Amino acid sequence: MLLLGASGSGKSTLLTHIAGLSDDRGGGESEGDLRVFGGAPMAARPRTAMLMQDPESQIVMSRAGDDVAFGLENRGLPTDEIWPAVRAALQTVGWPYSPGRPTDQLSGGEQQRLALAGVLALRPDLLLLDEPTANLDPDGADALRAALVRILETHPLTLVLVEHRVAEWLPLVTRVVVMAEGGAVLLDGSPEAVFVGHDELLDRHGIWTPDHSGRRPARPLIAPPVESVIVAEQLSARPPLADRPIFTRLDVTVRSAEALAVIGPNGSGKSTLARLLGGLLRPQSGEVTASEALAPGHAGSVIWRWPARELVTRIGSVFQDPEHQFLTGRVADELALGPIRAGLPETEARRRATELAERLRLAEKRLSVRALGLGEHARVVVAVVDRAGDDLSLARAAGAVLAPIGQHHALPQRRGQHRLAFLHLEAVTARLNRNFVHR
Repeated sequence: MLLLGASGSGKSTLLTHIAGLSDDRGGGESEGDLRVFGGAPMAARPRTAMLMQDPESQIVMSRAGDDVAFGLENRGLPTDEIWPAVRAALQTVGWPYSPGRPTDQLSGGEQQRLALAGVLALRPDLLLLDEPTANLDPDGADALRAALVRILETHPLTLVLVEHRVAEWLPLVTRVVVMAEGGAVLLDGSPEAVFVGHDELLDRHGIWTPDHSGRRPARPLIAPPVESVIVAEQLSARPPLADRPIFTRLDVTVRSAEALAVIGPNGSGKSTLARLLGGLLRPQSGEVTASEALAPGHAGSVIWRWPARELVTRIGSVFQDPEHQFLTGRVADELALGPIRAGLPETEARRRATELAERLRLAEKRLSVRALGLGEHARVVVAVVDRAGDDLSLARAAGAVLAPIGQHHALPQRRGQHRLAFLHLEAVTARLNRNFVHR
């Protein structure tokens, strides 16, 4: 079953309840009756497994193989069966390293593969996947779907899937449930019954539909580029504790008024390149310099040497996990914080924050930012970057967790601003000016 809905409609919350992982004693409200395999969800845990939106939250061990084995050990699997199951699960997800790979050296996509291996190793009867390909490169996503097909052929199970990449999953899907904001069910039926004849309804609720709908033609979001903004020459970088550089002698030029997508497989260094271009990391060798367009009067200056106060007014970065960037407790405060620190009067900053919240469909989100879904987290952080006065925006895989309404509004729109997107998502890259394939 494919579960669709705009960010904030409650898809992840529903999966969490089905998996028996919710606890009303921790706050919140619930009503109604939920049965899994005829009983309470918590009683069905031995037959259920869930991949969460944030794969990092499911990694508990320091080495990859041990992490996959952790769940099997907790299920009481005989010792002599654990490691064959671990190796089979890692092979299923296309794990490129040995089982001894340190988990603190993994990229976001590699973390997702590892967390998925841990879920698949349990061989559940009910498999809940919350955006399982959000951080995977296209080849990795294809391999995952092929692996699930093989699993379904040999071990029949019930699959409940939350995904925004609809078209690629349709061959596996027999039922589609579409949720509206607030949890109401808009549509429920076969893929043909849901996707044929409901274009206007789905579009109004920000629901991503298969590519054949043709409702979102590929077109650039902004004007053609004009001049260089950032020049990176002969860049080499090696992550901490890594035994070799992740890339060497890399040359990249970012041009003004440009939306540039950097595309590459998991582990190729896209996030590292983002940190280098954003002045958040010092290269092992080479330099990243600003042009006159980005830093008037300081052309050729090395970006990583800029003071933080200067950097934040010129370059804004959206991390792969947007929750790492929250500095306040409420959406309104988060949206107003950047303009206030940039010197805008508080009344004007809050007026703009309210206006932006309405545009991003976050006006009703009065609760803590921690209570938002991952897609809503990304919308808030991209909005903060877009309104903080920066000349350049760097978004690392932000589009991968945004429903269409979020992607359309979250990509920076201000005239003359320069932006880079470090993405896997073809539906977004098709609308940008230029793609840089990084392998």
